[in-house]
Amino acid sequence: MTTTNTLQQNESGLSPQQMRHMRNALLLGLRYIALIVLALLFLFPIVWSALNSLKPPAEALAVPPTYFPTQIVLDNYIELTTFGRVGVMQHVWNSAIVSLLTVVGTIILSTLGGYGFARFHFRGKNLLFIMVLSTLMIPFQSILIPLFVMLSNIDLHNSLFGLALVYITFQLPFGIFLMRNSFLAVPQEIEESALLDGCTSISVLYRMMLRLVLPGVVTVAIYAFINSWNEFLAALIFMTNQNNFTLPIFLTNVRSGLYGIIDWGALQAGVVVSIIPSLVIFLLLQRYYMNGLMGGAVKS
Repeated sequence: MTTTNTLQQNESGLSPQQMRHMRNALLLGLRYIALIVLALLFLFPIVWSALNSLKPPAEALAVPPTYFPTQIVLDNYIELTTFGRVGVMQHVWNSAIVSLLTVVGTIILSTLGGYGFARFHFRGKNLLFIMVLSTLMIPFQSILIPLFVMLSNIDLHNSLFGLALVYITFQLPFGIFLMRNSFLAVPQEIEESALLDGCTSISVLYRMMLRLVLPGVVTVAIYAFINSWNEFLAALIFMTNQNNFTLPIFLTNVRSGLYGIIDWGALQAGVVVSIIPSLVIFLLLQRYYMNGLMGGAVKS
């Protein structure tokens, strides 16, 4: 055996261990190259939109397009502030209010629902939980008309609060599922010791359990924010007053243009504006997001 290893080392100049390390390093390098290529492919649309948003309006409309701006200007962003009746900031504010209401409502209801399904025992609990999960299989487009009729009857069809209620309805099944699994991942003995010390179930939930399931709460918050911030169809149906339009609906008007001509520079600037909040929030909270998905979401 020693003679064979010696012959292999003499022929290639490397020992078998060194050859194995080189092969592993080569595979690792190829893997990183593939990941970098994929990352560039995914980042290209974002970078392209950012570059186009910094071009002069005439250059943004040029055919064939230029890859890099010859002059960096903020004219497209300035145009967004005066486009339409109230400009982009009012629509950003509308989207922010709807997203904030959706996040708060989804966190509260998902936490209470998930805690109830995880810790309390009552008749029909499993059947009720299955019914909650079964709503994930219903296309939300199919219930928009009944929801519109219901909100119209209570005068909420053209309000940001009514739109937030619709978004909360869409986010609750996943939120309850994730929070239930997050609570199940926490040993029940911790909660029992607090109950023996005189705490109530509600005080245990808000004083102790929320800290232990924080990654799950953050995951639900990010999921609710991104979906409500970018949602288009429900906002298009429920909002009829232009002053109450959310940012995606406003960008549709920018795409149509004032005279039927697409202003690509302003549209790309609007795309950048719509991307920044979701990107910043995800980058700041991605550690909790990954822990929430890998921890509570896989608990059976």
